[in-house]
Amino acid sequence: MAPRSVEFNKLRKRLIRNMREAIEKFGMARPGERWLVAISGGKDSYGMLALLLDLKWRGLLPVELLACNLDQGQPNFPKHILPEWLTASGIAHRIEYKDTYSIVTDKLPQGATYCSLCSRLRRGNLYRIAREEGCSALVLGHHREDSLETFFMNLFHGGKLAAMPPRLMNDDGDIEVLRPMIYCAEPDLEKFAEHMQFPIIPCDLCGSQEGLERNAMKAMLNDIEKRMPGRKDVMIRALGNVNASHLLDPRLFDFLGLQKASTGTGAGA
Repeated sequence: MAPRSVEFNKLRKRLIRNMREAIEKFGMARPGERWLVAISGGKDSYGMLALLLDLKWRGLLPVELLACNLDQGQPNFPKHILPEWLTASGIAHRIEYKDTYSIVTDKLPQGATYCSLCSRLRRGNLYRIAREEGCSALVLGHHREDSLETFFMNLFHGGKLAAMPPRLMNDDGDIEVLRPMIYCAEPDLEKFAEHMQFPIIPCDLCGSQEGLERNAMKAMLNDIEKRMPGRKDVMIRALGNVNASHLLDPRLFDFLGLQKASTGTGAGA
């Protein structure tokens, strides 16, 4: 289904290179494992699945992939699109229905930010499905911009330095969460989705809410990138180049253990 243009080939190679770097740098892939690849119907998860399958086809990803969509019961959700596309593409998949939409709208007042609760409920169900399918990892489609936006949200609103880790273990210690697209740029994924003509499904839950903190961070980062091209790449690399002794956290660096240099008393002091 991929076009054969020079432009697309360059784009695909760049995304593949970024994904391979993350997988290899953070030791994500172990031969013989099975991954549950979460696919929502958005451009990012479609792109992630296509790139993972590309790597597997090239013999560069020695794991089994199972695509999974969690139908959360959102009104007007086109239930037929993903199963038809996955089946037509010959992709192993599981479609799971779980009405978390009603839980979110019942628990939170109208106008509240749904993303946090919706995400927790979705993640819990995906962990369950991963266990049922014998998967050691849940693979999510977060990209460079998602990580940077999270970093600045934590910086501005949470008073801490934290972003999205490329690899972590869930609280129960049995399922890893992997983000192999952590170095992939969102504009590249948008172009990739356009070229591949993925049948995009919009999110009518969080997508309908305006004024979210994340949108403000996205606008700020886009403005910085417009005025100073290349800053996003610099920032994502900075998250992996931490100098603990130049921050203010005594849990990361033993400031109290530093010995004061002797100043001496003579004329040469």
